[in-house]
Amino acid sequence: MSSPARLFARGTYGEATRIAALLRRETVGGVLLIVGAVVALVWANTPWADSYEGLRDTVVGPASLHLDLSLGTWAADGLLAVFFFVAGLELKREFVAGDLRDPRKAALPVAAAVGGMAVPAIIYTVINLGNEGGLTGWAIPTATDIAFALAVLAVISTHLPAALRTFLLTLAIVDDLLAITIIAVFYTSSLAFGPLALALIPLALFGFCVQKRIRSWWILLPLAAATWVLVHESGVHATVAGVLLAFTVPVVRSEAAGGPGAGPGLAEHFEHRIRPISAGIAVPVFAFFSAGVTVGGLSGLGASLTDTVAIGIVAGLVIGKAVGITGATWLVSRFTRAQLDTDLRWPDVVGLSLLAGIGFTVSLLIGELAFGPGSLRDEHVKVGVLTGTLIAALLATAVLKPRDRVYRRIAEAEARDDDGDGIPDVYQEHGRTVEQTSPRETVDEASERRRNPSAEG
Repeated sequence: MSSPARLFARGTYGEATRIAALLRRETVGGVLLIVGAVVALVWANTPWADSYEGLRDTVVGPASLHLDLSLGTWAADGLLAVFFFVAGLELKREFVAGDLRDPRKAALPVAAAVGGMAVPAIIYTVINLGNEGGLTGWAIPTATDIAFALAVLAVISTHLPAALRTFLLTLAIVDDLLAITIIAVFYTSSLAFGPLALALIPLALFGFCVQKRIRSWWILLPLAAATWVLVHESGVHATVAGVLLAFTVPVVRSEAAGGPGAGPGLAEHFEHRIRPISAGIAVPVFAFFSAGVTVGGLSGLGASLTDTVAIGIVAGLVIGKAVGITGATWLVSRFTRAQLDTDLRWPDVVGLSLLAGIGFTVSLLIGELAFGPGSLRDEHVKVGVLTGTLIAALLATAVLKPRDRVYRRIAEAEARDDDGDGIPDVYQEHGRTVEQTSPRETVDEASERRRNPSAEG
């Protein structure tokens, strides 16, 4: 009888290495995001709050193209398109060439992402049933901010195992895709089919160029900008253009370029180039222009938190995410008879689910789309998102930190390399844990030795 499948088992060595490097970059971006949000929050609650609002509401851009937008809108519509482009590249790569191309491995993070969006939305809706105007914001507590979550992990110095970090990242990526779908379907108030149809032309040309492995920025950037402008004109939120452009980029190398084994494809090339712009500039600037809410002291904070919109957001982020993600993981375990990896316990899943309740970037964006930037309800949304995020971070810290000794032991085992060949002595191969038996043996060599034992010696 075959052994039961393991939830949160260690992934392949190559994928684990790539994910680790990616998470380090996201952590730096998360710190910058927090800095941008704190600066905005402090500035908006000083005697100079009017200067912050004046900067945020400064209008720039050509009116002839309907692009005379405030700096805050440019950050939400323009800079976040870069963020969603990177998210789209990562999502496509995971499902085409990453560990998640295996449906059995993809099932858990996809189910967890769906549960982690559905339950918060239900909780928010139930709380706001008597508040007809508040129901518009049902999607606000459904998002997970991976950069913010990783920054929290860095601050509390927990050695979360690679499998849990990978799960958190993948969940957040699927979460982003579902969020952009929600934005496109439910937060498009008016649709102009002419510009939307015209957007297919530069989008198709961009796709043709990248499929031909053309990397010239002076060709691709104007096509991407034209796609963004036309999608913006259509009434669909312009960030959708970022995801559509990302999905056209090839993940693996063509046979003419040496095939999949010849190195990273164009999607990974673009990701390396653009992720620093997204994490280091786009998201922190958006946070700066979106997080500046004038609280008005404890009385103002209390008044904001009496609004059922803010209550629903806090409950959705803190309770909904924990229940949705943990519940979905339990259901996958129950119906597939999979078991948690031997070193992990269900409190680890609960802690990770609480960490996923750190919603910021996309939550603030949906809040602006639902109630209008600068409106009273939008101010309450910001208070709710910030409060829910803070509570989720504190609860996740309380659950995960006591387990850090276990996590440290797992991390040391994952990094063990007694023969000094740069490859862990224990890694995953085709879903099985494999131990190297010869010095300086690469993963490919180990795989070949196991496929063709007669070739040894």
